[in-house]
Amino acid sequence: MRSTFHGLEVSKRGLFAQQSALNTTGHNISNANTEGYTRQRANMQATTGIPYPGMFANVEPGLLGTGVNVVSLQRLREDFLDVQYRNEHKRQGYWDGRLETLEKLEGIMNEPSDTGLQKVMDQMWQSWQDLAKDPTNTSARAVVRERSKAFADTLNSTYKHLEEVQRDLNNVIGVKAMEINSLGEQIASLNRQIADVVPHGYVPNDLYDQRDVLLDKLSKLVEIRTTPGASGTVNVTIEGRDFVNGAQSQPVATQQNANGLFDLTIAGAAFIPTTGYMAGVYESRSQIVPNLMHRLDVLAVNLTKEINDLHRQGVSLNDIKNGTAQDLPFFVDASTPAGGKDYPKGAGTIRIHPDILGSLDAIAAGQPEPGGNTAGNNKNALAIAAIKFTVIQPGPGPMDLKESSSLDDYYRYTIGQLGIDTQEAKRNLQNSEMIVGTIDNHRQSISGVSIDDEMAELVKFQHAYSASARMMTSIDEILDKVINGMGRVGL
Repeated sequence: MRSTFHGLEVSKRGLFAQQSALNTTGHNISNANTEGYTRQRANMQATTGIPYPGMFANVEPGLLGTGVNVVSLQRLREDFLDVQYRNEHKRQGYWDGRLETLEKLEGIMNEPSDTGLQKVMDQMWQSWQDLAKDPTNTSARAVVRERSKAFADTLNSTYKHLEEVQRDLNNVIGVKAMEINSLGEQIASLNRQIADVVPHGYVPNDLYDQRDVLLDKLSKLVEIRTTPGASGTVNVTIEGRDFVNGAQSQPVATQQNANGLFDLTIAGAAFIPTTGYMAGVYESRSQIVPNLMHRLDVLAVNLTKEINDLHRQGVSLNDIKNGTAQDLPFFVDASTPAGGKDYPKGAGTIRIHPDILGSLDAIAAGQPEPGGNTAGNNKNALAIAAIKFTVIQPGPGPMDLKESSSLDDYYRYTIGQLGIDTQEAKRNLQNSEMIVGTIDNHRQSISGVSIDDEMAELVKFQHAYSASARMMTSIDEILDKVINGMGRVGL
């Protein structure tokens, strides 16, 4: 049996429900520009009816409606899109990390240009050609020395820049490891807060949003997998290893290896990132930059060996003057003691022999002649100039070429491969960004706040609230008539 005041209760429920919906709409509008905020909806449901007796029926003709309640405040979000977004986000991070490094390397190599190593090498070979035209010319000898010195300086400088890039990348790994730790601790903290309220029947939508933002950021750095835990928590693994388990997170740390570079560990166990920004940086530091440095080392060692072997067999003006062979290498290693003849061991340690720096007459432009050496002999200068096009045979040693190639082609291939790798990284990054953007747009179409939509919702709930208020006023006037106006005939 319904109460006399049934209509007041129904109206009151309508007011409360529409007010909750208005508050939810206001919350959406307030967070329209909040990062990671998910639009919420107040789900309403009619409350259970009560039997409604009929005047001429012995059974109830129906259930009398009792109003409405807000049964949940729902986040409008699709988990599947989150999984897609994070899977693609890690690829974007990976190519982003690689491209940053490759573009730095392109800037360092600076090819093709008038100041790159290729131009400096060409000028060095040309200077030997020019010397061959007049082996006794002091100016030509000075040009050979200066061009060769420029070649050595450029190699030294390029190599040092590469070492700095490698150190910078190593520092980035350390910084990103700390960032991963911070994200893990924040996720664990949110897990703790969520687990505190969910068992009591609350739905902490805003905490879920904050956690999803952190997971999105983490997915760009490393490979992650998430699984739901107890009481609304989420567990996270990195590369298959436990990272966040409920309210606990495992530390990601860096350990310096024998080369002075950082290795990564999680909960004390070593791991190598396979995707994400961290993997892009890790591969750049451990493979891309060292490979380029090694190729420059191979170039420096083989080129200087070819020149040194010829130069030691050649005849300089000092040899002709003194009547003795100086057996002098043109390039030496920076660690060579005074008077030593050690060949350069890498691109970073190549130097011109001090005797050549001290005397232009020490440059051996000629080759020994049966009838006596003459100053006009240019055979050695021609032979050295021809090294540019000499095909070097491959060998098994670590500093040997692995394919038959001239040193000029070897360097051109190195630069060409760097360009190809950069273009590949750029293309893959653009593709990943496009896919991530598409998924995010789809996700925003569901989860994002549209001011226009919220304004329409606002008007809808406002009208419903006004109607409920009007209903309550009507019931109040009816009851007033019943209570204060009935039974007063004749008064």
